[in-house]
Amino acid sequence: MVAVVFDDTTARERMRQVGKWWWVPLVTGILWLILAWILLSFDATTVWTVAIFAGIFLIFGGAAEFMMATVTPSWRWLHIVLGLLFIAFGTASFVWPQVTFVALAALISWVIMIAGVFHVVGALSSKDFDDLWWLGLVIGIAEILVGFWAISVEGGSIVLLVVWLAAIAIARGIMNIVLAFQARKLRDL
Repeated sequence: MVAVVFDDTTARERMRQVGKWWWVPLVTGILWLILAWILLSFDATTVWTVAIFAGIFLIFGGAAEFMMATVTPSWRWLHIVLGLLFIAFGTASFVWPQVTFVALAALISWVIMIAGVFHVVGALSSKDFDDLWWLGLVIGIAEILVGFWAISVEGGSIVLLVVWLAAIAIARGIMNIVLAFQARKLRDL
C-alpha cells in the first residue's frame, strides 16, 4: 500500500484557485433561476425552452449511445439503434416544439403515476422490516393521485411538467448560489 502525502501549501493553493472561480456557480445559479422564471411564465417561451432542453439532452444521449456502441461488442446494434432514435427525437423536438412539449408532459404524468404504484408495492412489501414503510406508502399514494390528476385533467400534465421543471431549476439555482459563496471563502485562505 502506498501512502500519499499532500503538501499543505499545495492543497491550500488549489483551494485558492477554486475560490478564484467562485463567480461561475453564482452566474449559473442566477441563470437557473431565470430559467425557472421563464418556465413559470406559461407562454410560448416555456414551450420552446422545454423543447430545446429536451432536444439537447436527447442528442447528447444519442452521442453517448454511439460511444457505448464502440465499447460494447455484444449489444453494439442496440446502442446504435438507440443513438439514432435519440438523435432523431432530439432533432424533432427542435422542429416540432409544441408536440415535444405535450408528449413530454404526458410521459412525465404516466411515469409519476407508475412510480407511485411501485412505491406503494415496495412500502407494503417492506412493512415487516422497515419502521418507516408508511412513509413510502404515503408518497406512493400521493404520486398516484398527482399522476392520475395530470393524466385525466385537460392541461394537467402540462402544468405538472412546467412546475416540476421549474422546481428543479429553482433547486439547482439555489444550490449553485450557495456553492458560489462557499467557494468564495476559499480564495481568502
